[in-house]
Amino acid sequence: MKVVERFQYQKTIDEICQLEWDSLTAHDMICVAWAYYYFSIQFRENLKIARSIYPNDEKLKDLEREECDTDNLSPWPGVADVGEKMNHDEYMRRVLEMHSIDLSQVRYFKSVGEGYLEEMRGLDDVSRALSIASYEDGGLERIFRAILEFRHWDNALLGAFRHFLSEHIRFDCDPTQGHGALSRHLRPDDRVLPLWSSFKSILITCVPRLSPWSGSGSELPAWEGSIAQQES
Repeated sequence: MKVVERFQYQKTIDEICQLEWDSLTAHDMICVAWAYYYFSIQFRENLKIARSIYPNDEKLKDLEREECDTDNLSPWPGVADVGEKMNHDEYMRRVLEMHSIDLSQVRYFKSVGEGYLEEMRGLDDVSRALSIASYEDGGLERIFRAILEFRHWDNALLGAFRHFLSEHIRFDCDPTQGHGALSRHLRPDDRVLPLWSSFKSILITCVPRLSPWSGSGSELPAWEGSIAQQES
């Protein structure tokens, strides 16, 4: 019988899925959207890195067309016109402009997000490239399904965010033509664990209601530890 190796990063995906998504308030879910915006920036950057490492990979070329400068999230009221092309992180940036929050919280999210991006940009290119397959081949689909257990999508920002999540499930899940099929040949392993651990951490940092950080302060990613020091 063939034994399928299970990596530590897959356990982290399980942990994110098991967070208490259905306990969140509408404001909490807006905070999730802020965290995801910064994740979406590093996703695009990682895909560009994968394309640079494998410049002749036709599947990655197709994936880039699906994720960058694309109209596959258009139209959406207040975010994207009919046929308008944009990167998916640009879609999320516009989503965040649909609902104002306290300026001090905006500054906090930007500080957290910039620290997170700095951490991601310090990782080696191969790990960042491999992360694309771990995201697209089931990882993000599972997390998006968990997030959609939330029940109160009752403002414009949250409606646009739900559209983003739902469409990405559709993009990823086709077994032969979906985004997972376009990326799984990269064969991710636990070199991608730091990317998943920091994704979990930025979610919890932006949305404390999800779960307290378990473990000692020494286990915090560098960017989160610096934020914690600023806040203390």
